[in-house]
Amino acid sequence: MGNSGSAVKVCADHQGGINWLSLSPDGQRLLTGSEDGTARLWSTADSQCHGHFQGHESYITFCHLENEAAFTCSADHTIRKWDVVTGQCLAIYRGHTSIVNRILVAKDYLFSGSYDRTARCWSVDKEKQIQEFRGHRNCVLTLAHYSSRDVLEEEEEEEEEERVSRDLLVTGSTDCTVKVWWVSSGRCYQTLLGHTGAVLCLILDAPNRELFSGSTDYTIRTWNIVTGEQLKVFKEHQGSVICLELVNRHLYSGSADRTVKCWLVDTGERIQTYKAHKHSVSTLKYHAGILFTGSGDACARAFNSKSGVLQKIFRGHKFIINCIQIHNELLYTASHDGTLRIWDIRGICKRNKRRLKKERSVQGRSSQKGSLSRLFNNKVGCMVQQENGE
Repeated sequence: MGNSGSAVKVCADHQGGINWLSLSPDGQRLLTGSEDGTARLWSTADSQCHGHFQGHESYITFCHLENEAAFTCSADHTIRKWDVVTGQCLAIYRGHTSIVNRILVAKDYLFSGSYDRTARCWSVDKEKQIQEFRGHRNCVLTLAHYSSRDVLEEEEEEEEEERVSRDLLVTGSTDCTVKVWWVSSGRCYQTLLGHTGAVLCLILDAPNRELFSGSTDYTIRTWNIVTGEQLKVFKEHQGSVICLELVNRHLYSGSADRTVKCWLVDTGERIQTYKAHKHSVSTLKYHAGILFTGSGDACARAFNSKSGVLQKIFRGHKFIINCIQIHNELLYTASHDGTLRIWDIRGICKRNKRRLKKERSVQGRSSQKGSLSRLFNNKVGCMVQQENGE
């Protein structure tokens, strides 16, 4: 049974629920987007608010933080770019005709998905729409981006002139489909059919040419992003699949059935179920052998990722935890109660590192004994294979 933890700090500056939390690539800042229509910038060094971005005419649905600029999207149909030093609004991207619920920044591109059934591509440096992706029959909920050079061999790239552009956008929709688009032309390259419910989350493994999608149909599906072939269907959840995390060919899925499950990507086998949540699992994050989760029951939890044992419960929030981030062994949780809470996880990380070190030591000795035994019994030494501890 996990023990309760208390927050190191509670940041209650927002006047409405926090819908998203983004960590800058350099780890120096955090950005929160809120129902109060504002975003706030926080320093991870002193946990103080160092920026207050005001200008949206409705609530902020999602936010993204780069090292030098912040991006927010809103129910006011717009996306804004902000200077993280001055707090000045640098650009307003207009064109969507309904709520913008997701944004993604890649290279010089800004991508957005909306309830208006479209996704769009913008120039980051200009308030200019570059492309519109039209074809979904309902809301675009989630986005992913990759380059064809990440997944195609050189001879395959030469087969089609359009692939010179290389960039592709992936969209998941409440129309039950996933679509892959060429960024340069806006043309749909693939429509991935199979889900019977809204697609809520996507995660991409470009080096292995795989895409994972989670849905309200209770399943996760794996796709080959080059051929569009459906590879596997993960079926054990009893509720909508809300969030996904991929680490070392292990796929973690959080669900409305109050559990997280861990799957071996290569075989499709479910190897662990993490229980104890009293409501939907809304967000999850893997860190140093520990699986951290946020739930609709207002608690965050830490599980040993291998054994599934609950190690700690973080209590204090009043409503659903919408997003979590981890930096320098501090856990950040953002909630619909309007607070950002900061938790010290050094103790749990230290214990887990000791446990991992001990397990590797035991496995190493076992592996050595096994190798010696095989050498002794096998007269053809060149056929002996040494086992590796996990």
